[in-house]
Amino acid sequence: MNSKTRPASIEYAQPYAGYVANVPETDILAALGQQSAETQKVLASLDETKAAYRYAEGKWSVKEVIGHFTDAERIFSYRALAIARGETQPLPGFEEEDYVRNASFDSWTLGDLAEHYALVRRATIVLLQNLPDEAWERRGIASDNPITVRAIAWIIVGHERHHLKVLRERYLV
Repeated sequence: MNSKTRPASIEYAQPYAGYVANVPETDILAALGQQSAETQKVLASLDETKAAYRYAEGKWSVKEVIGHFTDAERIFSYRALAIARGETQPLPGFEEEDYVRNASFDSWTLGDLAEHYALVRRATIVLLQNLPDEAWERRGIASDNPITVRAIAWIIVGHERHHLKVLRERYLV
């Protein structure tokens, strides 16, 4: 079992099942690379006006959505790192609304958001591609739920896919 073995449903909590289901690929490292290229194309198609758009009052702007899935990837990849290295302490959850509000993503340039995304994704790929096979199966606790390193990798891709779908359907990106 390694990066080319899909996580079993016992490797993650039920709330993550939809994200894992968003990833039919079996080679998660290839999926991470391909998704990065696709997301960079989406980001390059935006201008500052479109990036500031909100489809309804109280909803995140396009910039905030991008910032959110990038922050979430950074957190998920930290969890993968910690668990892969044998961390036994439970890892905390995070309140996404607070993170977005406190990040002030609307004040970032689109270029900085795109660079931030690219750097976080590259760091995730380098971390995961250098894990020994046994690390992919290691289990830890994150957000009060058991999870494996392998499941985290699938969740990263599936979570971003979810938000890219929202950007296409609700923000017309």
